Amino acid sequence: MNNNFHIFPSENFIDLCLYQYGHEKCAPGHLFGPATRNHYLFHYVLSGTGTLMAADSKGENHSYQIRSGQGFMIFPGQITTYIADVNVPWEYVWVEFDGLRTTEILNVCDFSADSPVYRTRSAELREKMAKELLYISEHSDQSVFHLMGHLYLFLDLLAQSAPAPKPAVNSKMSDYYIKEAINFIEQNFQNDISIEDVAAVCGINRSYLGRIFRTSTGRSPQEFLISYRMTKAAELLKLTTLSVGDIGCAVGYENPLHFSRAFKNVYGISPREWRNLHK
Repeated sequence: MNNNFHIFPSENFIDLCLYQYGHEKCAPGHLFGPATRNHYLFHYVLSGTGTLMAADSKGENHSYQIRSGQGFMIFPGQITTYIADVNVPWEYVWVEFDGLRTTEILNVCDFSADSPVYRTRSAELREKMAKELLYISEHSDQSVFHLMGHLYLFLDLLAQSAPAPKPAVNSKMSDYYIKEAINFIEQNFQNDISIEDVAAVCGINRSYLGRIFRTSTGRSPQEFLISYRMTKAAELLKLTTLSVGDIGCAVGYENPLHFSRAFKNVYGISPREWRNLHK
């Protein structure tokens, strides 16, 4: 298996943020899952074929055969497994992203847990989109702003090439509260903060914050906090020689066992195993 994998070095983007990206030539029968993700993950198949098994909005499992020129979207918290064909394994490029504008973008493209497969009638737009994904995967040495620009270009082409794109919905006043909440989490994730603290900073109650946060981002404030902490932990594991215990403290976990458990829930392996894989 030939795997090109990168972690985006910055999370200081609220409306849209890139988390991880890569380019993979799978071995025959290569399998990933069952697993869940913290962010949205899009795969575009350059060649070959394979199978996606994904739970829909009701938790019922479905299988999709996905071949060259198609793609699939994985949603936060959605249980998925995907397997490369034994005879003609797929090669794909992928990006993991999230942000306040993500739900709006996916609505324009008409993606949902019930409709996760990307298909288009425009070969020209599809090829342009694939080039943007390949560009991102091959230029990890560029600045964060450069890569974010190409992420926006990719999403624009994804929306343009959708079979029946929907009009975008205007932003809501509640986005102000969500931005305030995210800013507070980003500045205080290393401290012992609760969602009540986040809501209090915004001047609203916890239940209202949870409702508008999930509507706009597809997940709860608690899920966002844990995801943010674990992404920061992954950066420290890869870029520093700090101990696992020290890294846990640096992202808000005084108990190393609690940190390791939370990390494994997100990445599927322990912090130590993750570090060994990504040195």
